[in-house]
Amino acid sequence: MNIPSRLPDVGTSIFSVMSKMALDNGAINLSQGFPDFSIDEKIIQLVSRYMLEGNNQYAPMPGTPALRTIIAQVVEATYGRKIDAETEITITAGATEGIFSIIAAFISASDEVILFDPSYDSYSPAIRLNGGIPVHINVYPPDFSIDWDAVRAKITPRTRMVMINTPHNPCGSVLHERDLLELEKIVLEHNLLVLSDEVYERLIFDGLTHQSVLRYPALASRSLAVFSFGKTFHATGWKAGYVVAPEYLTKEVRKTHQFIVFSVNTPVQLALAEYMRTPEHYQSLGKFYQQKRDFFLKQIEGSSFEPLPCSGSYFQVVSYKNISKKSDVAMAEDLTKNFKVAAIPVSVFYNDKTDNHLLRFCFAKKEETLAKAGEILRKI
Repeated sequence: MNIPSRLPDVGTSIFSVMSKMALDNGAINLSQGFPDFSIDEKIIQLVSRYMLEGNNQYAPMPGTPALRTIIAQVVEATYGRKIDAETEITITAGATEGIFSIIAAFISASDEVILFDPSYDSYSPAIRLNGGIPVHINVYPPDFSIDWDAVRAKITPRTRMVMINTPHNPCGSVLHERDLLELEKIVLEHNLLVLSDEVYERLIFDGLTHQSVLRYPALASRSLAVFSFGKTFHATGWKAGYVVAPEYLTKEVRKTHQFIVFSVNTPVQLALAEYMRTPEHYQSLGKFYQQKRDFFLKQIEGSSFEPLPCSGSYFQVVSYKNISKKSDVAMAEDLTKNFKVAAIPVSVFYNDKTDNHLLRFCFAKKEETLAKAGEILRKI
């Protein structure tokens, strides 16, 4: 049968490609964003306990009440915003499902969605699969800051939503208060929605404060914020996240969410609810990952790689302009095959494949892993 593809230009994810290349070549995998160290034994024991106690059937579609209740408490304590656990929080099968459910709920044929490249690779396909039109605005090194006048220039009568990501993957940059205030002005003036990808909310460094849309009442009233337990608790394979949004928006998200996955792993939800009752389990993460960032930077000190500022996430972007004029895709392949360290080329996150000769390394790894990689990188 001749079946036309709905995503004809989309192949295998760059993360899968580079991870397979790392495995095939015996390379240290600093490409895909997952930790190589164990998660807390306490939460594993909690999941096991809840399984043994018989909590193995469907959870409620929006999520277990226990987990939504503790999330509401954490949001209020963190961002000063009181939210209703029953009507404004939805537990999702990871942040990616949350993002897709939001787009499916609000984006129709020919609706335009503004996003900033380099952008995470699921954004554009999710928009296109739902009939929308991604409107790409490039941001550039070294700080990847947003030109809000450029955003205003891109708004048309068909613009429906603006997507932001802070702390940013792949760049490690963060939005500041002035950015959120500019965004607030724009969305209020043009009656737009905001999808805010905040999965690295706890991974922010150097004394900075995460600027969530939830901190700004007028902005929060038309925003959907997406979070990830996998990123927060080093358990990416559990695929558990959540969406926080006003009730009138949450109602629509739940309509799509229930037909995409219906509900999320029950014992994991109950374990997360209990684990989050101890604030130390998530409040120290910024310090933990800042130490890893600083350790990795120390390992490449004296090399020909130039690190760009990294204020959040667990990714360090480096320039290799002093080493080679190869494309970043070719450089990543060469690094993996010939030097046995895998990274992600940043150009793949740009719709127009802008190549600034940058590579992204994941430093969510054991110190011995980072030290081995650093020893190699210093010699290049």
